[in-house]
Amino acid sequence: MAEIAGRVGLPRVSRGVRLTWGFLREAPTIPTAILGLLVFVAVFAPLLAPHDPLARVKPTAEECQAAYGFDNCPYIDERPPVGMTSKQVIAGQERVRTGSWSTPLGTDYQGRDLLSRLMYGARISLIVSLVGTLVAGGIGTVLGVVAGYFGRWWDVVIMRVTDAWLTLPTLVFAILLSSMKDSNSIWDIVVILAVVFWSRYARLVRGEVLTLRERDFIKLAEVNGVSKARIVARHLIPNVMNTVVVFFTLIVGVAIIIEANLSFLGLGIQAPNPAWGLMIFQGQDALFKGNWWLAVFPGICIALLVLSANLFGDWMRVRLDPQLRNR
Repeated sequence: MAEIAGRVGLPRVSRGVRLTWGFLREAPTIPTAILGLLVFVAVFAPLLAPHDPLARVKPTAEECQAAYGFDNCPYIDERPPVGMTSKQVIAGQERVRTGSWSTPLGTDYQGRDLLSRLMYGARISLIVSLVGTLVAGGIGTVLGVVAGYFGRWWDVVIMRVTDAWLTLPTLVFAILLSSMKDSNSIWDIVVILAVVFWSRYARLVRGEVLTLRERDFIKLAEVNGVSKARIVARHLIPNVMNTVVVFFTLIVGVAIIIEANLSFLGLGIQAPNPAWGLMIFQGQDALFKGNWWLAVFPGICIALLVLSANLFGDWMRVRLDPQLRNR
């Protein structure tokens, strides 16, 4: 029996592997590689990070002597990346700080390893943006299908609320919601993103359903006495999923920027958590002292993640749309 199950299961597994490999071969190389790397780093951050992102890195006696002029110090703040030096006047004397391989990208204003904080920051950004957008997609898809298929007062009520929601500026609305609490956790930001973005899914899905409900296979199911709940579950939702998936990949980039903006303004992920937007805020004063890496490295991470997500979303839109794919 085990042999038979193994033989039956093997073709399914191999077929799934072939489909996944074919999908990855067609995907844009650079955006897919960047997204894959960031996801890998986020998942395995506890294993890859050289230091605890919340703990200060203890320097050696020689490093303390060079940075402060004495042998024992708890940490070295704003240490430059490897291969660079920075100068600071302490007690009337100019002290030189050099980069160290123990902290390849330097340290922040509290002596914490910047590379480790960037790795853990990738985890926060991906969790917040992906889960928040996914929850928004689930809510918006259900409401859009209900409004488009059932019509009548369902359509009127849902669409009037959706239209009112869409008139609200995205960032301003997110700031308003986040300011209702003194501090926000990761899951608070997920809820905020879901509340902000569900209306976009609802409007998009409703338009798709209005077209689908006039198709022959839906009319035939209704004539045969198939229940409306079954039509929604078996015919409408599967047929709008391509549109939902494409929109999901495109809206993730916007969600990442919203989360970074909230953290930068002090309304998102709170210190000492290593959110990229918060790291930019904490490093902005160092820019005037020439310590650019504290704000630039998190900014580069945000830019790469958003750009890769948008390019991957554009490719998904072309791949899943037969009209665009055949041009």
